[in-house]
Amino acid sequence: MNPTRLALGALLLGSLALSSSQRPPAQKGLKDYYKSYFPIGVAVSPRALQNPAEAALILQQFNSLTPENDMKMGPIHPEENRWNWGPADAVVDFAQAHKLKVRGHNLCWHEQTPKWLFKNADGSQVSKALLLKRLHDHIDMVVKRYKGKIYAWDVVNEAIADNPNEFLRDSDWYKICGEDFIAEAFRYAHAADPKAVLFYNDYNTERPEKMERIYKLLKKLKDANVPIDAVGLQGHWSLVEPTEQELRTTIERFGSLGLKVQVTELDVSVYPWEKDRRAKRPDESDAYTPEMQAKQAAQYKMFFKVFRDEKKYLTGVTFWNISDHYSWLDTYPVAGRKNHPLLFDENFKPKQAYEEVVKF
Repeated sequence: MNPTRLALGALLLGSLALSSSQRPPAQKGLKDYYKSYFPIGVAVSPRALQNPAEAALILQQFNSLTPENDMKMGPIHPEENRWNWGPADAVVDFAQAHKLKVRGHNLCWHEQTPKWLFKNADGSQVSKALLLKRLHDHIDMVVKRYKGKIYAWDVVNEAIADNPNEFLRDSDWYKICGEDFIAEAFRYAHAADPKAVLFYNDYNTERPEKMERIYKLLKKLKDANVPIDAVGLQGHWSLVEPTEQELRTTIERFGSLGLKVQVTELDVSVYPWEKDRRAKRPDESDAYTPEMQAKQAAQYKMFFKVFRDEKKYLTGVTFWNISDHYSWLDTYPVAGRKNHPLLFDENFKPKQAYEEVVKF
């Protein structure tokens, strides 16, 4: 057996045998407060599941998991004839052992995609027909492996361009296939698991001009009877955006298409939005000030009030990482700048924002 798989299996067994002192206390968690509303999920890595403090916090607070990176095309299918199942299997096995739901993330994206997909053996660009076949074969293999264990998939991720003067992102998928890859990805996923809930997933969905371009795409898919069920609002927000009205409008606008809505990657950065990577400036501080804490708590309070009000459409909320101990925002977009975007601090303790989320 692959040594990586053996190691992950051993770690998983350890996580399944939490000692009584490591098991989550009986007190209520987010999943309990929101039991009558929607599942509360969290993005995880296999390593986080082996940390007793993080595993206990997960089991206390959440009832759904999303693999943060391990089901993306590059990590799970690095070469045409090689699959790396161990890390993704570890997350699903943990969820199965603890009766947690799983969201699959993701099946088609322009990033973390292996270069072999787009190239022939001689290095030339593949044809549209071959690329769609490779997309089909990838989706078919992954979705069928986890059929019955994963209830929802982010099928296509971030296909809309950032530039408001463009419609679809100028990715290799689009350059080779045009927009057909989007509808085909949904058809392939539905064929592999007809019961799975299929999502289009994107960020900055609350910004009016981008919301309208996403709406146009989703309506086009619906009108063509493409098997799309839902839309994911990533929820990488900040102390200053979105507004309550922007968030409500977005949920209701997409809901009007007959689509369910989930917030799939929630965090609230203490810094304004930036897209492009850069180095940390000498004058930038990592201080998590009382003012930041108060503003963040107010934002989380408002967001969850909207989520509760919109439960007609909203069917789930997933946080992107477990606590401020680790966040992807610690390295992106500014390398080496500590962020504090989650409900639990670096020591896994509830923050002021947590108290606002559960106090309703």
